[in-house]
Amino acid sequence: MTDLAIEATGLRKTYGAVEALCGVDLRVERGTVLGVLGPNGAGKTTAVRILTTLLPPSGGTAKVMGLDIERDAARLRATIGLAGQYAAVDENLTGFENLELVGRLYHLGRKRSRERAEELLDRFELDEAGDRLVKTYSGGMRRRLDLAAALVADPPLIFLDEPTTGLDPRSRQNLWATIEGMVAEGTSVLLTTQYLDEADYLADRIVVLDHGTVIAEGTADELKTRVGGAALEVRLEKMEQRDAALATLADMASEPPSADGYIVRVPIERRDGAIAQAVRRLDEAGVQADDLAISRPTLDDVFISLTGHAAAPAEDGEEQEER
Repeated sequence: MTDLAIEATGLRKTYGAVEALCGVDLRVERGTVLGVLGPNGAGKTTAVRILTTLLPPSGGTAKVMGLDIERDAARLRATIGLAGQYAAVDENLTGFENLELVGRLYHLGRKRSRERAEELLDRFELDEAGDRLVKTYSGGMRRRLDLAAALVADPPLIFLDEPTTGLDPRSRQNLWATIEGMVAEGTSVLLTTQYLDEADYLADRIVVLDHGTVIAEGTADELKTRVGGAALEVRLEKMEQRDAALATLADMASEPPSADGYIVRVPIERRDGAIAQAVRRLDEAGVQADDLAISRPTLDDVFISLTGHAAAPAEDGEEQEER
């Protein structure tokens, strides 16, 4: 048995003259989370639809849980869970009936389907609304129900496409905890998201897509290092001491320090003891500082560096890839 939950090589998808995916390679080790980041229209949802057999590729190959996405499509669908960007639940059924139906479709049997429905309604804090028609649910409640439906069969691999869109902060945290629990038990996850803190928190590895191409891949720390290392930031009390501060801290820097207003920024390679060392040097030089802190690049910085703009919440533009 392969150690890879997903192994995709050279995935391509074209719509006439438009290339939504341009030879994408993806690897997801079993029991890990791969975060797929990218601006709207980057190809994230296209990749998910291909890997879940909902969309045929124009080229390339892929195996999911050891099964070929084209030759073994029916068997593959029985082994994965999928929660898309928009809740795909029947609003004319109750929450309980929706989950029970999914269980029956997975051939869990009536008793087990009902048990899983009750378990998941409780996990996603929908137990009090389980007997209500879904048409009476709020958007956030429908989203949670859709996520619960993806977990009914307890699949070894879950695809989560923008899973926390429409959720309030508490529900997002609850979902993160649920994902962490599943992964701890051996579940593999492919997660697409525009929330960079979500990828930073959950993903073991991250792939950044732009215009259908992988432009970066690595752990969150590895990607942050590409933008730049840590920096010592000093807020001065007096603007006229800026040059003195730059000169005093210059030999601590891995690159030339810079100043912006009252802030002096000193790139450093080692964080241990940097603040104490800087305080001593500034004190000896008679430079007065209001505050000193160590900063590191965030995934927001990485995203801007790689794509040229900040991430934005998912919009309908993502759907344009498949049209």
